[in-house]
Amino acid sequence: MDNFNRRNFLKTAALAGTALAAPAFVRTAAARTTTITIASLLGDDKPETKIWVKIGELVEAKLPGQFKFNIVRNGALGGEKEVAEGVRLGSIQASLSTVSSLSGWAPELQILDLPFLFRDADHVRRTVGGDVGADLKQKLQAQNFVVGDFINYGARHLLTKEPVTRPEQLRGKRIRVIQSPLHTKLWSAFGTTPIGIPITETYNALATGVADAMDLTKSAYAGFKLYEVVPDMTETGHIWASGVIYYASTFWAGLNDEQKAVFQQASSEGAAYFNQLIVDDESKSVETALANGGKLFKPEAFDEWQKGAQGVWDDFAPVVGGIDRIKSIQAA
Repeated sequence: MDNFNRRNFLKTAALAGTALAAPAFVRTAAARTTTITIASLLGDDKPETKIWVKIGELVEAKLPGQFKFNIVRNGALGGEKEVAEGVRLGSIQASLSTVSSLSGWAPELQILDLPFLFRDADHVRRTVGGDVGADLKQKLQAQNFVVGDFINYGARHLLTKEPVTRPEQLRGKRIRVIQSPLHTKLWSAFGTTPIGIPITETYNALATGVADAMDLTKSAYAGFKLYEVVPDMTETGHIWASGVIYYASTFWAGLNDEQKAVFQQASSEGAAYFNQLIVDDESKSVETALANGGKLFKPEAFDEWQKGAQGVWDDFAPVVGGIDRIKSIQAA
């Protein structure tokens, strides 16, 4: 082959090689996009989904094209316990959860669920933002849950089929509870029969008479349309429902340091966004409930409600770090 033809051959081969290599490069670039499956219990209009849209936007701004957020809405992947199992197995990469539902893996979390411990949302935030929160994050990480940040779902209130304003009026009722020893103990103290039911099955349980009552935050009360089956809300505010933004440890371990920092920052910003959304959503949720037959009541004999719950502190003190730790949080 003469020099001219040889040069032409090599040039043609190089161009052909580039063309053939191009699809492989595109496939390699596409493979860098990691799809994250995220479970949300509620729909597009609720904070539980909006927070993940926000976190996704924040991550995309810092790490363009690297992650795709697949948000599975309306409890399609199960209730909190089922989702947590999926996160531990790595089939679900992220979600939100109340600390109550994760306490089976990290019992120390129940310190945030102690009834009548916290005065308001600021009191909760100071607690989870300090040493207590840091310790609880470590306990969860040991169980393959990586916490992005703590969130606040608002206070839990009593929901019933007829008005209940005094604790003795609860005696003999069947009450749906979070599947948690603390919640079972709390409502047993008031003479009820607690029944552990996933939140996604609660509406039917109340509609069919399996349960007569439950407790829940105002936002979720409207989100699950529970005013249709338990129209009466007594504003007991007995527990401030703390939660977490959390990730599967298998997913987290696959991130590099830059990606971890971005997700951590996005989670913190997402938590602040969520907490404000909850405040705004609560007032809208109450309006929705009242417009659809719901009623609000103030508790009577409030000291009797607190007295009935006091046994929970005594029983769970050894689990959550001792009575001194509880009292230091109360006084903070």
